[in-house]
Amino acid sequence: MEIGVPREIKPEENRVALTPGGVAALVAHGHHVRVERGAGTGSSLPDELYARAGAELVDEARHVWARSELVLKVKEPIDVEFHFLRGDLALFTYLHLAANEPLTRALVDAGTTALAYETLQEDDGTLPLLAPMSEVAGRLAVQVGAWCLERQNGGRGILLSGAAGVRPGKVVILGAGIAGTAACQVAVGMGADVSILDIAPDRLRYVHDILGGHVTTVMSNRANLEEEVPAADLVISTVLIPGARAPKLLTRDLVASMRSGAAIVDVAIDQGGTAETSRPTTHGDPIYRECDVVHYGVTNMPAIVPHTSTYALTNATLSYAQLLADLGIEGALAESRLLRTALNVGGGTIVHPAVAAAF
Repeated sequence: MEIGVPREIKPEENRVALTPGGVAALVAHGHHVRVERGAGTGSSLPDELYARAGAELVDEARHVWARSELVLKVKEPIDVEFHFLRGDLALFTYLHLAANEPLTRALVDAGTTALAYETLQEDDGTLPLLAPMSEVAGRLAVQVGAWCLERQNGGRGILLSGAAGVRPGKVVILGAGIAGTAACQVAVGMGADVSILDIAPDRLRYVHDILGGHVTTVMSNRANLEEEVPAADLVISTVLIPGARAPKLLTRDLVASMRSGAAIVDVAIDQGGTAETSRPTTHGDPIYRECDVVHYGVTNMPAIVPHTSTYALTNATLSYAQLLADLGIEGALAESRLLRTALNVGGGTIVHPAVAAAF
């Protein structure tokens, strides 16, 4: 199969969809891989590593798209890439369509087969291709949240770990999935006073057990949110409904009830965000103040650590990309129930129920 890996052009996106090792694996199966020059530079993966792995280096993105049957990306195509979409093309990437109507319409109009990493779902509900980036984002959320709380960034001037004779900062985490659990581990490790909320008792029990009880677990409901959030120095929201828009758990009034200079890191912003006051930001301009609260809403958080993120992503996606290449798109979809859960758009129709419901 002809496989293409274009350079990511979303602002400040430095990840790449495939490592040189991933290229070598696909080439070993008899596939032809084209990589746009410079695609791996932001992840500290120079072109020569891709050439050595057997990739054809291509100077322009249009040649990668036009000559490929399957395009592997990290982030969704942006508007200047929409004209590359076509009916005999398959696209495998993070899409987050429920919060992106223009891209959804472009994929439908072009007839592109669009498979989303974030909706590929195991029988037990886990999301194996979202998990590595969720883990990275969760760990980063505490790091950037601590930065948001620094006074020069508009924060309260809180050190999350506290100091001798001084209380630690209070961190409230919404969602005990992969991202929330990772954030919880880092926040507890820093010495913060941590509460985590979820609607699933088994998830809360798991987090409580792995952290040896050094965390307060709370069932997520309106009353508990209204008790925990106003007392927080830092709120990290990681709530996810696969393929659908994130629920608005943090109303404007609830955000306004938080302490002056408190912070919100909305990890769910790429699905629309869980705070009514959240809006997308970039790594170059990551924060803003609203309701006297510092908000961080970067939609591609793992891009700030692209080397780690690229390897973690390829580790998870390569086997599925190889299946698509080995069996062909139709054959792979017929063979793999998991890949069918990743299918968001096909044949000019929205086929994923949560994406369809969003529109």
